[in-house]
Amino acid sequence: MTRNFFRFACAAILLLSLAGCAVGPNYHRPDVAVAPAWKEQPPWRAADPRDSIPKGDWWTTFSDAELNQYESQALKANQTIEISRNQLEQARASARITQSGLFPQIGGGVSAQRSRISAGKPTVSGIPLASPSTQSDFQIPFNLSWEADVFGGVRRSVESANASYQSSAASLENVRLVITSELAVDYFTLRELDAEIAVVDSSVEYQDKSLHLVQNRHAGGIASGLDVAQQETLLNSTRTQATLLRLQRAQFEHAIAALIGVPASRFSVPVRPLALAPPAVPIGVPSDVLERRPDVAQAERLMAAENAQIGVAKSAFYPGISISGSGGFEASDVGKIISASTGFWALGANVAETVLSGGRRRAQVDFARSAYGASVASYRQTVLTAFQQVEDSLSGLNVLAQAAQTQQLSVEAAQRALQIANDRYTGGLVTYLDVINAEQTLLDSQRLATQILGQRLVTSVGLVKALGGGWDASSLQAFQIKATVKQALQP
Repeated sequence: MTRNFFRFACAAILLLSLAGCAVGPNYHRPDVAVAPAWKEQPPWRAADPRDSIPKGDWWTTFSDAELNQYESQALKANQTIEISRNQLEQARASARITQSGLFPQIGGGVSAQRSRISAGKPTVSGIPLASPSTQSDFQIPFNLSWEADVFGGVRRSVESANASYQSSAASLENVRLVITSELAVDYFTLRELDAEIAVVDSSVEYQDKSLHLVQNRHAGGIASGLDVAQQETLLNSTRTQATLLRLQRAQFEHAIAALIGVPASRFSVPVRPLALAPPAVPIGVPSDVLERRPDVAQAERLMAAENAQIGVAKSAFYPGISISGSGGFEASDVGKIISASTGFWALGANVAETVLSGGRRRAQVDFARSAYGASVASYRQTVLTAFQQVEDSLSGLNVLAQAAQTQQLSVEAAQRALQIANDRYTGGLVTYLDVINAEQTLLDSQRLATQILGQRLVTSVGLVKALGGGWDASSLQAFQIKATVKQALQP
């Protein structure tokens, strides 16, 4: 009768732990303010961004084979990505550790003892033994312990751990996006510097020819020594600019080496001037950002984890129900230890409740609620920052496109002005200072036109990054630990 009752009690506790309520609030993603459309509406905006931004390999949008190669190397060898990848594995292991609390813990062992009992030791009857005795004791004990999750404290902990696991997965995607976009920015900046160095080198070559012309005119008594000195000053100044630009290029080359996991001393990027037009990057609608930005998904999953912690804290107000058991075999003869007569067992259950805690449990609930409130504010701020970054990139591309057009007109006008200044100087109508000014103006205009092209490419990268790089938050569903019989039976 007693044994049947105990079996019924254990079965009831098991069913309660599996189907019982989980205390604490269920998670619902808080609302955030989302505009129906972007403020900036460039003419190149497409309707559906999902068909145009490659999933994951977003940099292929720029159709640059060399960039594609560097990005592939970075994904394999970048150490910052490797750190985040290991942190993801840590989060997975942490979720498994937390989930192990759902299962019973079973232990076993083997013990052997040989002992001698004194002849003077009293027996149950009070009469000492007549002579000493020696005996053996062999045991194969097993023990079981299990705390029933009747009020959902462990399940809320598992819910929090899984949300943290998904947050780490989103963090890894965000690190990948940051590294790959940083690499693309460094690469396009280096290519812009190649183009700018080519412009300056071309000016050096032109100004060197002009110096020879002025020197010949000075030798013939037509030009003054002042004309020669002015041209020498301009030439050497332009050469200095080329040297400083090469220093900047070297620094970006070293930065690319670090991003792709190669020592800077063993890495070089061949010189190739920038000749790539910025691609059209479709942007969709603002609500897409909530599903496509990994940092937004990371903040949202952290918010879910903090919400579950409120339930964990509230579960401390309810009693803990635990079941324990032990059993095994014991005999004095190791050869006869496994038999029905040598078996022993014991079962027990315990219900415990904290009556007074000095306000600790209430403070833990308040702590969890405050942490959740902070995570909500952090999530909403992350969303606002995401919208800001997209709008910044859109307005930047719009303005830079207009600037590129007007700057090209400026370059063409500067070329005409230099030709006119040379003709007027040869005809003796103006001083050589007019030629110097025209050469400097053309160089500045050409450099600025090249810089604008580089800025347009960098801003395009920033827009793709702000849109999430083609990533989708639905992929996080694959990152969660589920309770299985196989896990329960793992040694």
